Amino acid sequence: MDGFSHYRFAPERVNTPCYLVDVGLLRQNLDILAEVKARTGCKILLALKCFSMFKVFPLIARTLDGVCASSPNEARLGHEEFGKEVHTFGAAYSDSDMAELCRTSDHILFNSMSQLERFRQGISEHVARTGKAIELGIRINPEHSEGAVEMYDPCAPGSRLGIRREQLREELLDGVTGLHWHNLCEQDADCLERTVAAVEARFGDLIPRMRYVNFGGGHHITRPGYDLERLIRLVNAFQEKWRVQVYLEPGEAVALNCGYLVSTVLDIARADMDVAIIDSSVPAHMPDVLEMPYRPHIIGSGKEGEKTHNYRIGGLSCLAGDVAGIYSFDQPLKVGARLVFSDMAIYTMVKNNTFNGVGLPSIYLYEPEDDNCQCVRTFGYEDFKNRLS
Repeated sequence: MDGFSHYRFAPERVNTPCYLVDVGLLRQNLDILAEVKARTGCKILLALKCFSMFKVFPLIARTLDGVCASSPNEARLGHEEFGKEVHTFGAAYSDSDMAELCRTSDHILFNSMSQLERFRQGISEHVARTGKAIELGIRINPEHSEGAVEMYDPCAPGSRLGIRREQLREELLDGVTGLHWHNLCEQDADCLERTVAAVEARFGDLIPRMRYVNFGGGHHITRPGYDLERLIRLVNAFQEKWRVQVYLEPGEAVALNCGYLVSTVLDIARADMDVAIIDSSVPAHMPDVLEMPYRPHIIGSGKEGEKTHNYRIGGLSCLAGDVAGIYSFDQPLKVGARLVFSDMAIYTMVKNNTFNGVGLPSIYLYEPEDDNCQCVRTFGYEDFKNRLS
């Protein structure tokens, strides 16, 4: 077993390259999140920066309470397609951003006291004019890191994200109803426990003034082995102590291990070892592999030397580093073989690109209950051309 026994569709049924999301696996994740909600009364938002496949928003919205957005475009998508709460945070906003966000967002969170001061009057006037309720919040920086990769650590020294305690101007907090922080990345509840303690030490006097506190994302709640009981104890204890509503906003946990990137071997070349060239591209279709970096798993493969036949897996683009890694297989790879990369729903569709004019993968949904594999989106030349001028 390679740890992905839940893989259950025939890759020959799809055109490649493509992303495929397994609805049954998505439901399993949502069941875990529903348990957290039921046992704590917390609210959970989908982080659109990680997973924005609006085709499955109706399913996700049965369990989750809304979305968190990082831009006017994400906020509009959440407003139009999810139909529940929209929380928006941006490192900074322009006047045009704010005009759009007032139409689409229910909660607007600020990264600095100066931005809060600049825009709060205009938001109040919008609320008075339209009757649309908008809550204001601020993002705080707990100045507490939990060992995440520095690129993904909002509390790293010099971070531009979140208001440090010494920068906070309490006279501007009238009308602010929410505190938000984010400092985790694919981490467990013990990291959250230490973070909560750091927040209480620095900002505890402000929490009673709030209606809600958002613990941010990075909670790997649906990962096997995650300490769910500790998370539930933490949320319940915090809500009981401070009498506030707790929000969580996971992205990865919602669609973790629910998706795949299916590709086809186009050629077997020879360098220092056999190289399989696939009809996908690492920087274009799974950019986090290079940004993080990490080695994505291929169903049925092993590490280098673990199985009989070793290959370096490379993509279509001209980038020399367009390489997923070195893998081994029980049987030799042949042209036309399908390779299935696992855990490719998250940070793929939201970050992919058309570098080199490489085509974007199609998007499929797989429903295991009736073994239905449906292509819900294809892309072509116009999608490439319309990004340019």
